[in-house]
Amino acid sequence: MIYKAGQIERFYKKPDDSVKAWIIYGANEGLIAEYVKNLTKAIAPDIFDPFQVVYLNGDDVNADAGVLIGEFNAQSLMGGRRVIVIKDADNNLTKVFKTMFEDAKSDTLVIAYSSTLNKKSSLVKLGEDTSYFGVVACYEDRDEDIFSTIRTTLSAQKIAITNDALQLMGARLSNDRRSNLGEIEKLITYVGEKTQVTPDDVLAVISDTSSSSSDDLCYAAAGGQKDKVMQAYQKLINEGTEPSLILRSLYFHFLKILTCLSFMEEGQNVDAAMKKLTPRIIFFREAAFRRQVLIWNRDRVFSVINLLYQAEKDTRNANMPTEDLVSYTLLQVASAAASAAAKLSRGF
Repeated sequence: MIYKAGQIERFYKKPDDSVKAWIIYGANEGLIAEYVKNLTKAIAPDIFDPFQVVYLNGDDVNADAGVLIGEFNAQSLMGGRRVIVIKDADNNLTKVFKTMFEDAKSDTLVIAYSSTLNKKSSLVKLGEDTSYFGVVACYEDRDEDIFSTIRTTLSAQKIAITNDALQLMGARLSNDRRSNLGEIEKLITYVGEKTQVTPDDVLAVISDTSSSSSDDLCYAAAGGQKDKVMQAYQKLINEGTEPSLILRSLYFHFLKILTCLSFMEEGQNVDAAMKKLTPRIIFFREAAFRRQVLIWNRDRVFSVINLLYQAEKDTRNANMPTEDLVSYTLLQVASAAASAAAKLSRGF
C-alpha cells in the first residue's frame, strides 16, 4: 500500500511489525537515500551492524535469488528484527517477492529501492496492491520541501536563519534532497559557532544549483511569455526532465496564485496576500508574481488547473506524443495569460 510522509514518520517512532517490506522509488535520489537510512534505523539503530543489517545489490539478487531468500530466512544471532536493504532493485524482484513472502515465517524487514523504478513498474504495482508492503514515491522536492529541509537541518544544529537568507538559499538549491543536504552541511561548517545564518553566509557558501529553468518556465507561462516558455521547456527536456514533472511544477505555481486570490477575496490587498504564502515568494520574483495575480482570476485559474490535470493524465497514455502534448499545453497557458494581460492593460 502507498504510504504518505506522516505515516512513515509514525513508523520511524514505532515500527509496525506487520510491514514486511518497503519499496522506495522515484527521481529524487537524495530523498530515497534519506528514507532508506531512516527506515533502517527504525529497526537497527546501528545501520552498519552486520548481525542486524544486510546490504545487497539488485544485480546480485537477479543472478542468484537464493542469496536474498537465504538471508531473509536466516535467524538473528543477536536477537531482534533484521533488515535487508536491496540497492538498484528492478522488476525482476516482483516474482521473487511474491514467492518469498507467501506464508513467510520470517520477520526480517526488506527495503528495496531504485531511482529507475516508476509508477508503472510491476514491483511498485505489487507493493501498492499488497497490504503488508509499504510503497514510497520520491519525486523532486517542491519549494515547500526545500524550505522545510533547510529549517529542519539547521534547527537540529541549533542554528537559526533570517527570512532573507532562507529565501535566497531556497532559490539557490535544487530539487534533489541529497544535493541540498550536502550544500546545507557546507553552510553549517562555514558558520561554525554562529547561531544565525545571514544572506552573506549563503552567498559565500551555497552554489546556485537551482532548477531555475523550471521556475523560469512557470513564471513565463503564467505571465504570457511564449518564447521564454519554449526556451525553458527545451532546456528542461534536454536535461532529461520528465514532461509530466514540468506540468506538475506549473500546476503548483497556479495553486499559489489561487491561494493568493483567496486571501484577496477575504479583503486583503495583493501585497498582504503574497506575504501570507508559505513559503514566501522569493524577493526577485515578487514583481512578476504580483502581476500574475492581477491578470488571473479564479475562473481562469481553475480552467488552467483542469487543463494541466488532463494533460498530465494524457502523458500516461503510451500512444500520445508526450513532449509535443506538453509543449502544446504550455503554449495554451501562455496564450491565455497573454490574452488576460492584454485585457487588463486595456482596462477590461
